[in-house]
Amino acid sequence: MQLRLKQAGAGELLRVAREARKLCAGRALLLVNDRPDIARLAETDGVHLGQEDLPWLAARAILGPRALIGVSTHSDAEIDAAQGADYIGFGPLFATASKPGLPLPHGIEGLWRAVRRSRIPLVAIGGITLERAPEVAGAGARCVAAIAQLCGAPDPESATREMAKAFAR
Repeated sequence: MQLRLKQAGAGELLRVAREARKLCAGRALLLVNDRPDIARLAETDGVHLGQEDLPWLAARAILGPRALIGVSTHSDAEIDAAQGADYIGFGPLFATASKPGLPLPHGIEGLWRAVRRSRIPLVAIGGITLERAPEVAGAGARCVAAIAQLCGAPDPESATREMAKAFAR
């Protein structure tokens, strides 16, 4: 689970992160978006960083060696710079309305290239649907982030389980 509350102040984010940690305990990993300080204070499993956030090495200094650290990437240079983190998020693969202002979609060809380039696991992002999940898994992504597909589903838990089947290897 990734806690992503872009508009929340630090105090509110910390409060929600602590509550989310309790809900996820023993059921799912919890990563805080953008804020290694909040991840540490809330004792979550780690952080996911964007290109405008602290560098992953600085987050590692804050969180220590056991925390999971992921980095969003959109280009070869960003993929290269993120090597050493625990995973990268790569995309957008397809057009998406969830995050405006992203680069043009990379498509499956771009995913193949990114998977070959990265030495760490890759999470595919951007416009991924249940129908596209098997193709994305076949191209080498370890898993996906699918905000619209999963959060907008009538039954998010069922949709998540269905999506995960494509990546069961």
